[in-house]
Amino acid sequence: MAEYARLVPGDADRLEELNLFFARVFPDPEVLDCEGASAQQRAAWLADNGNVALVALESSEIVGGLVAYRFDKIEGRREFYIYDLAVAEAYRRRGIATRLIEALCRIARDAGAWVVYVQADQADAPAIALYTKLGAREDVLHFDIDPKVMKP
Repeated sequence: MAEYARLVPGDADRLEELNLFFARVFPDPEVLDCEGASAQQRAAWLADNGNVALVALESSEIVGGLVAYRFDKIEGRREFYIYDLAVAEAYRRRGIATRLIEALCRIARDAGAWVVYVQADQADAPAIALYTKLGAREDVLHFDIDPKVMKP
């Protein structure tokens, strides 16, 4: 049975371990390279209540993780966005992702958020099935705009 924990500022090394876990699980590991973040930067990131890092552990090994960000919107509503969520292949279909999302929902509720949201790639059928089970689906388009190519 997995244990679940929210990382705190003293867990800077564990945050680096979580990023390396994501790099192994996701198909684009260079995007998740965190070599530039020092232990002090990771601790500061964890100290910000707007950042959430959750881990699922089996025998002290990370087998699942979730990273989310809090957005305090101008109209006064608070939202949490799940940016990364992954479970090691050998541990899938055991409810780990659902329990990580449930833990985030408790954090969001305690913070007064009105919604937790996430996006999934159309080709990621398991993620779509999970999120459909847990929430209302909206079909939207997502665009990445490179700030370096925009005119000043």
